[in-house]
Amino acid sequence: MQPGNHSMVKEFVLVGLSEDRGVQLFLFVLFLVFYSLVLPGNVLIILTIRSDPRLGSPMYFFLANLAFLDICYCSVTPPKMLADFFSSLKTISYRGCLAQLFFLHLLGASEAFLLIAMSIDRYMAICHPLHYSSVVSRPVYSAMVVGSWFLGFVHSIIQIILIVPLPFCGPNKLDNFFCDIIQMVKLACMNTYALELFMFINNGLSILICFILLLISYGILLVKVRTGSSQGKSKAPSTCITHMIMVVIMFVPAISIYSHPFQDFSFDKVVAVFHTMVFPLMNPMIYTLRNKEIKQAMRRLLSKHRPLA
Repeated sequence: MQPGNHSMVKEFVLVGLSEDRGVQLFLFVLFLVFYSLVLPGNVLIILTIRSDPRLGSPMYFFLANLAFLDICYCSVTPPKMLADFFSSLKTISYRGCLAQLFFLHLLGASEAFLLIAMSIDRYMAICHPLHYSSVVSRPVYSAMVVGSWFLGFVHSIIQIILIVPLPFCGPNKLDNFFCDIIQMVKLACMNTYALELFMFINNGLSILICFILLLISYGILLVKVRTGSSQGKSKAPSTCITHMIMVVIMFVPAISIYSHPFQDFSFDKVVAVFHTMVFPLMNPMIYTLRNKEIKQAMRRLLSKHRPLA
C-alpha cells in the first residue's frame, strides 16, 4: 500500500434502498416514524435515570450511557438517508464519507465495549455481592464508560488511518444508503486483499468473539443464579436475560454485515437498515417492558411534569 494524497474521487454516489418513487415515499414515512420514536424513547430513559435518586446504581448509569450512544448512533446515517429520498442524485463528499465511517464505528464499538462493561458489572453484583459496592465504585464505573469510548475511538481511528491513503481514481458508486467501509475499500485503485482481510479481523472476527464471550458469560451467570440460594439474586435472572437480548440485538446484525469478507450480499442492506435505525429503538423498549423500577420511575417523572387540568 503506497500512501499518498492522490485521490481523484471527490464524492461517492449512494445507490440507496430503492429507485422506485412509491417505495421511496413509503420507506421515508416508515423510517421517519422509527426515527421519531428512537429519540424520545432514549431521551426519556436518560431523563428518568438522571432525575430519580432510586436509580443511582451502576447498572442504570450504564443504561443511561447506552441510551445516549443509541441517540448518537441513530443520528449518523438516518438523517442523510431520509434527505436522500427526495434527491435524484444521492451523493456524499469524500470527507463526509470518512466522517460517517468514523462516527459509525466509534459509536458502534463504544456500545460493544459498554455492553462488556455491563457484563462485568453484573458479574460483580451476582457473584461478589458483598464486595460489589466497594469494587464497582463511582470512579470505577465512570472509568469503564470513558474506557469504552476510548477503545471505540482507537478501533475507529485505525480504520480511518488505513483508508485515507487509498487512491480513489475511478469508480465511486456505493451500493448502500451509507458509506460502507468494505465497499469503499473495494473501490480503491489497487489490490486491497490484505486490507480487506484486516477489516474482516478488526470488525467481523472481533465482533463475533465478543458476542460469543458475552453469551457465555451471561449463560454462566444464569446457571449460577439458578443454582444459588441468595435472596438478593431474585431479580438477577431477569436482568441477565434482558442484557442477553440486548447483546443479540446489538451483535447479530453487525456479525451478519462484517463476517463475510471479500463478497457482498443483497440482504446486507436490509440488515444495515435494521442495525442503524430499527434495533436501537429496542433498547428502551426492552428495559421499559422488563424493568419494574424504570417503569415506576418513568410514571413518577411523567406525572410530575403533567400539566394540571
